[in-house]
Amino acid sequence: MTESAQPVDGVEDLPEPVPIGVQIGVLAERYGDAPAVACEGTTRSWIELDRRTNRLARALLARGVVLGDLVTIGLPNSVEFVEACVAAWKIGAVPQPVSAALPPLELQGVVELANPPLVVARGDIPLDRPIADVDELIAGSDDDSPLPPAIAPAYKAPTSGGSTGRPKLIVSGQTGVVDPLGGGAVWRHRPGGTLLMPGPLYHNGPFTSAMGGLLGGSTLVLMPRFDAEAVLRLVEQHRATWLYLVPAMMSRIWRLPEDVRGRYDLSSLETVWHLAAPCPPWLKEAWIDWVGGEVLMELYAGTEAQAGTVISGTEWLAHRGSVGKTLYGEITILGPDGEQLPAGTVGEVFMRRGEGQPPSYRYIGAEARTRGDWESLGDVGWMDEDGYLYLADRRTDMVLVGGSNVYPAEVEAALDEHPQVASSAVIGLPDDDLGQVVHAIVQPAPGVDAVDLDDLRRYLADRLVRYKQPRTFEFVSEPLRDDAGKIRRSQLLADRVAAQQ
Repeated sequence: MTESAQPVDGVEDLPEPVPIGVQIGVLAERYGDAPAVACEGTTRSWIELDRRTNRLARALLARGVVLGDLVTIGLPNSVEFVEACVAAWKIGAVPQPVSAALPPLELQGVVELANPPLVVARGDIPLDRPIADVDELIAGSDDDSPLPPAIAPAYKAPTSGGSTGRPKLIVSGQTGVVDPLGGGAVWRHRPGGTLLMPGPLYHNGPFTSAMGGLLGGSTLVLMPRFDAEAVLRLVEQHRATWLYLVPAMMSRIWRLPEDVRGRYDLSSLETVWHLAAPCPPWLKEAWIDWVGGEVLMELYAGTEAQAGTVISGTEWLAHRGSVGKTLYGEITILGPDGEQLPAGTVGEVFMRRGEGQPPSYRYIGAEARTRGDWESLGDVGWMDEDGYLYLADRRTDMVLVGGSNVYPAEVEAALDEHPQVASSAVIGLPDDDLGQVVHAIVQPAPGVDAVDLDDLRRYLADRLVRYKQPRTFEFVSEPLRDDAGKIRRSQLLADRVAAQQ
């Protein structure tokens, strides 16, 4: 079954896109001294952002960056991160964001793929090319006048380890212009709104949504790191209209004491997005009840952006478990031999751009998984008769227990609902008899010294068929998911298999 997006009314009447650098200047003229971006006590007005990035852009030119170059940006969430990206766009270069915490060897691997003339980062990092931070670059440039318009050949080039664990770059097919649909059509940004971003900007979801809001005229408030209560406090303080979360963040916020959650005024929120990982149904229901079904939104898409789905909380209540209908591109479900599967049948999720649309990305350091002109991100799922997509899990993460498929996300959802569990990861350990057995790695909830294993087993027995129940458990104190809510099950499995040998 295939689902295609429908045309958006009025697109043909929208003006031509403009270069991002030009847009920043337009917004500076429109909003002047109003705040453009803020993070932990540092704020830049629109005028300051425009003028400082003019200086920074000239500093990049002086360091040998030219139109079309990728510029690796290894900064934490900060005003400086945003300034580095805007400066790159102003000279037609491509921001290539990476985690500021990458080990040098891993960063070197990314740099070898990106081949940037300059890495914008803090500290003394052993790399084979020049490194400078924003303050150093700004200090070497004092000309803040506008630059000639330039359009980067790609809007961004984030990294992804994928299922192989090897880095790859996903270079956007969109050029460095303001999308004529802006953030409004997909992300529901609006000019004059305030966007709160607790997610790490080196990940695609936070990067794309935050920059889309900024370029559409929203004030961008960044958090240097996620903190559950601080999210609520900042929503109230800044009267935030838009909030980005992942399910792990939603869980930590919801598990705050009720009197803490009720202490803050969240009435300014118009849109709360969650994406990047499966959301347990109980948690989704709790948030729908809390913020409203038309406020809570979910998006499913890859960085590759061939296609994507969106669903509101209200819609989800009528289609429980779905990630929505196709908003752009096309999505289908294919079987192991490439055959298109009927509604209700689980298979691999494949995507492609709509007819006549240009490629949405290209890889550096990887090859796409394809069947004809369809591409897969490795997810498994099914569609119903109405075209709603339901995800089971990733193809590479599926556990095969005695010939029966076990989808880790389903087991993790049951585990995470237990009040003593903060987060979990489920993998399949090798077993001579069954092929694989389900192994649960559990992070106890805050304040829980030891999870009651007998109670946890009884809890799961009421929710999962026997072969899906974990055979073994492991308890850890460190978070299992990164700041973007991602979990690398393949690495967790490799570590435990190696330890058994």
